[in-house]
Amino acid sequence: MIPFIGTLSKGWLAKHYDIVFDRDYYFNPDKRYEIDRMCSEIAAKDFADLDIFYSESNLGQPAYISEDQVLVGGIQPNMILGMLIGADFIANKAMDADISPTPLKEQDLDNLPTPESLLQHEIIKLFDEQIRQLQGGALTPIPPFFWDASGRATIHGALTTAQKFLGENIFIDLMIQPEKIVKVMDWITDCYIVLVRHFSELADLPITAVHVGECSASLVSDALFQQFVAPQAQRIAESLGPLRFHTCGPSTHLLPAINAITGLASLDLGGGTSLARVRGLFGKDFPVDIAPLAPDFSASTAEPILAWAQQVVADNAGGTLKIVYHLEPNYNLDVIRALHRYLTLL
Repeated sequence: MIPFIGTLSKGWLAKHYDIVFDRDYYFNPDKRYEIDRMCSEIAAKDFADLDIFYSESNLGQPAYISEDQVLVGGIQPNMILGMLIGADFIANKAMDADISPTPLKEQDLDNLPTPESLLQHEIIKLFDEQIRQLQGGALTPIPPFFWDASGRATIHGALTTAQKFLGENIFIDLMIQPEKIVKVMDWITDCYIVLVRHFSELADLPITAVHVGECSASLVSDALFQQFVAPQAQRIAESLGPLRFHTCGPSTHLLPAINAITGLASLDLGGGTSLARVRGLFGKDFPVDIAPLAPDFSASTAEPILAWAQQVVADNAGGTLKIVYHLEPNYNLDVIRALHRYLTLL
């Protein structure tokens, strides 16, 4: 049997249960706790035949989530950092929140705020105060950049964050203005290190690992990855702890460079990356999470996703593997249940 573990998305819950994820949900711990408990109960009651729970996409871990926890500042990492440099928070009642685009595009990149100065921002002070108010009470605060009590921090990769802050032209700048992009990526990495350490210490939650979501990595060549992305991931590992490295697009071409990162502890991959190549480079015992291709979840039949799963099982050759997914509003539950049955019977 290969574990098949899902998380409920805000979009699914809004569409099928009319749950509203407004600004108050993200900035008021009482509201957050109330809605998160409701979503967790839905997962347990209405999806009892599936290993599914409520969390940010493949970030929380069920073994480290309990009813006495409340997320403070449970907002995607690059959105928190974006707000600290002037981006507006944009709540969407029926799906994930976002921030206003490209907050660094018009800023002087030679005069960015020091990472330490960001700790004085009113948003950080708000989260600090909410954590302090909860400490010693009935609920345990899980601070920003963490999604459960495991101590595994979560950040976006420096390239992915730089793309969000500067826009698509970053991929051209990697080649014609590399010094500019290195400066921005160095600053982003420094900021994440300062912020993660701050909230770890304040919440008394020691860092045990770091999930690095480098969603944009598959868009660059292996040479650009080695030049720009790998050094930042390496610094995170050296400064914070063992890496769970995530890339969602087809990333087979990047695997040798990823394998060279010291401190790498696990992979979190999209279904377009070759698991046979992963096993050839990383070995059978290296922990891997992999998500099936999103279009296969929306198909009218289970044939495409079962064909994908059969190839993955063969390529995995008995290695340490979990298959994961985030239940989006357009996914076909019959397809999910068919894949669940197949994997359960292995």
